[in-house]
Amino acid sequence: MPEGHTIHRLAADHRERFGGRPVRVSSPQGKFADSAALLDGTVLETAEAHGKHLFLGFPGDEWIHIHLGLFGKVNFGDAPAPPPTDTVRLRLADPEGYVDLRGPTTCALITDAEKRAIHDRLGPDPLREDDDPAKAWHRISKSRTTIAALLMDQKIIAGVGNVYRAEVLFRHGIDPYRAGKDLTAGEWTAIWEDLVALMREGVRLNRIDTVRPEHTPEAMGRPPRVDDHGGEVYVYRRANQPCHICGTGIRTADLANRNLFWCPTCQQR
Repeated sequence: MPEGHTIHRLAADHRERFGGRPVRVSSPQGKFADSAALLDGTVLETAEAHGKHLFLGFPGDEWIHIHLGLFGKVNFGDAPAPPPTDTVRLRLADPEGYVDLRGPTTCALITDAEKRAIHDRLGPDPLREDDDPAKAWHRISKSRTTIAALLMDQKIIAGVGNVYRAEVLFRHGIDPYRAGKDLTAGEWTAIWEDLVALMREGVRLNRIDTVRPEHTPEAMGRPPRVDDHGGEVYVYRRANQPCHICGTGIRTADLANRNLFWCPTCQQR
């Protein structure tokens, strides 16, 4: 599932390519056809993201709410647009280009009030400048749940996925099985500020890189990571490989139906 930086990047791409211009809206697959017909020919006024949720804004406070889920894909292209396949849930197009959405968990036309309700149930997002990390800390500091699980709970903090979860805990030497209530306020502040910086870089580069300059392949004289997720990381999907810092084998385990990765030496309890 794409992490929050990908959704913020998609929002920016929609604004850049179509913002402020009339767009043709269609649903070749048919599942969004009625809503597409209502929006066809209107102006895409804005696009924004909150965590893993994408919102495309149209006149009259109407929004297309998109959640990609595990299988959703977005593809941009230049005009002339090819004939769409019947797997395209939503196509936006103008004389300069098009974007196709396939396989999302959610693609729905919602009102402004419905959009606000979605925001209200999500935690603060490190990529939304007006979001307050204290809202997440209030819940984390009282919880007996592991910090690894809390970081993946979108009601507590929005946009963090498996990669950022594993990497930010390693970068701060925090055992993933520590209870939220056992974190200090200073540790939480450091985690939040690091997520802000890392995820902003993720938006800029359109990939996740989490290693510090002194631990890059060039600095350490090691081969670059070869992985279809791309990016240089410390622990994510590096089970049994040596830690870049201490050489200990990276551990993995199942936590809340997701694979957890950590270094048992660098992240002691």
